[in-house]
Amino acid sequence: MAAPSALLVMGVSGSGNHPWMEGGTTHAGKGQSFEHLCLLHRSTVGSLLASELGWKFYDADDYHPEENLVKMRKGIPLNDQDRIPWLSNLHDILLRDVATGQHVVLACSALKKVYRDILIRGKDGAPQKCAEPGKEGKVAEVKLLVVHLSGSFEIISERLLQRKGHFMPPELLQSQFDTLEPPSAPENFIQISLDKNLSEIIATILQVLK
Repeated sequence: MAAPSALLVMGVSGSGNHPWMEGGTTHAGKGQSFEHLCLLHRSTVGSLLASELGWKFYDADDYHPEENLVKMRKGIPLNDQDRIPWLSNLHDILLRDVATGQHVVLACSALKKVYRDILIRGKDGAPQKCAEPGKEGKVAEVKLLVVHLSGSFEIISERLLQRKGHFMPPELLQSQFDTLEPPSAPENFIQISLDKNLSEIIATILQVLK
């Protein structure tokens, strides 16, 4: 496949909850490794992947406006009107970086195809000129490879219940599944199951990029 300029690690919120280390220990139960418990959270996979590739990493959750966070904390699902400005801002960030030759990994739910289209083309879908010195006049383009982390409602729900300190309550998970439009042709994507462990996921993605 053509080399992407950006990777999108997507999936419903809570896919592969990761109980982060606190005080040098994990919340792992007997016989469970930290790698097993942290598998497949979008931001975990995205940050490790960016580190392996030497690319820049962004967690889309860090860019939600306060009004979106307030709604989610109250258990109110976000709608298109809430998400589109957030996604448009993320597109601008991606475009800014790839226009200067910076490769990017973005962890983002991006549940609908139209959301992923916004990340690639922006809200209006109009191509923008590259501002990098020596490349004026060239069209800047986000060449996105979508990495879909997929799993059943039951598996993700169980992991989401273990997650502490996140703004999205577990009660919103069903609304995420209701909204989800898994990527399909002609989108440029790969799908990876939650059954894989973290090392397998990273290795699979790196193999695809070769």
